[in-house]
Amino acid sequence: MANIETVFMGLKLKNPLVAGSSGLTNSVKQIQQLEKAGIGAVVLKSLFEEQIMLDSASMLDVDNEQNMYPEAEDYIRNYTEMNSVSNYLQLIQDAKQAVDIPIIASVSCMSASDWSDFARKVESAGADALELNIYELPVDKNISADSYDKKYIDIVRNVKRKVRIPIAVKIGSNFSNPVRIIDQLMANGASAVVLFNKFYTPDIDLEKLEFGSAGVMSSPNDIYPGLRWTGIVKGKLPKVQVAASTGIHNGEGVVKQLLAGAQVAQLCSTLYLNGFDVVGEILSYIEAFMNKNEFNSLDDFRARMSYKNIHSPALYERTQFMKYYSNRK
Repeated sequence: MANIETVFMGLKLKNPLVAGSSGLTNSVKQIQQLEKAGIGAVVLKSLFEEQIMLDSASMLDVDNEQNMYPEAEDYIRNYTEMNSVSNYLQLIQDAKQAVDIPIIASVSCMSASDWSDFARKVESAGADALELNIYELPVDKNISADSYDKKYIDIVRNVKRKVRIPIAVKIGSNFSNPVRIIDQLMANGASAVVLFNKFYTPDIDLEKLEFGSAGVMSSPNDIYPGLRWTGIVKGKLPKVQVAASTGIHNGEGVVKQLLAGAQVAQLCSTLYLNGFDVVGEILSYIEAFMNKNEFNSLDDFRARMSYKNIHSPALYERTQFMKYYSNRK
């Protein structure tokens, strides 16, 4: 019988399926349902740094008169932050008591100073690990790419100083050199990297001439950027543990990511679109694939198709696209 257990960031998982951070992981009831469906671990819905700031501003409704009372403003800001943090810490504690699978907290942050102290509270609440969802859109022409990279590294370094639990860093695909930044993140305390974050995507409504959001759900076709970089990163940095994310909707997607080198696969959109029963369907596919190919464990085929292990690593490189068409008759 195929053994689909795995270890991610030192945590023992009964299988490589992780429920990614979303509205489906923000209550104990839904986390229990995910465990019952067979999920291997859960990443809690992110606590957003910017949301806390917005909540504070909403309560303050700052105007000229209120700006005359800085003590009151500080009190309300601190109260709002502590209330949000308190609720989140309670979710961690309640989830840990309710289920046996690992619970990974998540923070979407842009600065190190605000969240390094919060990370210690997350650890004290019982979280098994922490996912740092770091994001900043590089739009300032006066800031170098290295400066943006340094912010990511500083956040990880500062948080790691506060906690002993493992840290995963969820990043986007818009780095000039993903392998380099991932190598530096690992050197500064990260235990894993999540490839990739699906960012908010803007769109324009031509009928209303309004600015809004494009679809928030991924599609199976969105798997390919992450698949490429999972294979490259695992080939270039063999010790790095990769959590594949975005575009993973079925068993085929999970197996492809494992073959590329992923340690686990995060599911999100497919849970919304297909319900929690999809977890069992994916697990059945993985076991059938392993039995068909006589693989006894995930390590028997994990990274078999990584950049390092395939006959022609250039197949992972972007220039291969042009070579393919230039050689067509």
